[in-house]
Amino acid sequence: MTPLDSGSGSETYMTPAWGAAGAVVSIADAPSLAHALKTARERSGRSLADLAETTRVRKDYLLALEQAAWDRLPARAFTVGYVRAYAQALGLDDETAADRYKAECPDRSAPLAAPIGSELEDVKPRSAPWVAGVAVVVVAVVGWNVFQHMLNAPKPKATDIRSPARAEYYQPGKPLALGVAGPAPEGQGLPPAYVPPGLEQQLGDAQAQAQPASLAAAIPAGAAFNPSGPIYGAEPSASAVTLKARKPASVVLRSPDGVTVVFAKQLAAGEAYRAPLQSGNLVVDVSDPTAYELYCNGSYCGGLQATVTALGLLNSKAASLAAQAAAQAAAAAKANPTQADEAPPSDGGDTQPGPGI
Repeated sequence: MTPLDSGSGSETYMTPAWGAAGAVVSIADAPSLAHALKTARERSGRSLADLAETTRVRKDYLLALEQAAWDRLPARAFTVGYVRAYAQALGLDDETAADRYKAECPDRSAPLAAPIGSELEDVKPRSAPWVAGVAVVVVAVVGWNVFQHMLNAPKPKATDIRSPARAEYYQPGKPLALGVAGPAPEGQGLPPAYVPPGLEQQLGDAQAQAQPASLAAAIPAGAAFNPSGPIYGAEPSASAVTLKARKPASVVLRSPDGVTVVFAKQLAAGEAYRAPLQSGNLVVDVSDPTAYELYCNGSYCGGLQATVTALGLLNSKAASLAAQAAAQAAAAAKANPTQADEAPPSDGGDTQPGPGI
């Protein structure tokens, strides 16, 4: 039998198996939604399997609805649809069934609204006046301290500048005498000129770079080594060869294969490097051969001819020049014994130079 819609009540329907002696199932008046659904199904005489095929809802879900086992049902949105379909299949009002389900199984995931009312106003913190009062006190204390500091600050003293002498004005008929200007008062003279650090060295380097290489020819033969900057490398007693930079250039003392590096530095103009006597198989590698002056035994002996020169060749040249100078001195002493006895001993600074390496 089809559901009866008399228009007197939207939630009250008759089940399909309702007869003259049957009773009306009311979802609103039932103890629970599950009780109303189970009662309506039993009065209709239909099985859960038959209703599952009609509603396209699994039998387990329909049984869970009749048992109010909400934890065995799927997501809330699907369950609301299952309740509507089951109620329609049983001839009940689906809207009333959905509202009854939502009331009996509220959504716990919905955010709770903030409480309102006079009670909430009573528990609100009232710390704003206290904060404002503390701020006023802090500002007052700070202002008072600043005022006292300004009040007790020492007064600025007048500068100790001497007042100029009274001017003598010229009067007609009266001689005017002019004296010699006196010295400036103490502390009122011109300050010393300020030279930025490193400016003089930079100017010297620029001048050394601007000098042409031909100036090296102006160095007299056998001129003594005159250091004009720091000297790196070996001690004077352990060296016979000295390289002096006339402009910025690098010097490296290394093995021929470049694996072992004994010394490496970028020399500025005027700086020098003493090569050791124990040369082994080391070579002298410079960035610019024309930037260096070569001194053997403390005397100028030309310059470098190549970027890489064997250190043993330089030490041999120094030893040869030293032996040549000693032979010349012995010959001169043999030719003039009297002059040799009166002459002071030589320090090796006048050694004649040999050809450039």
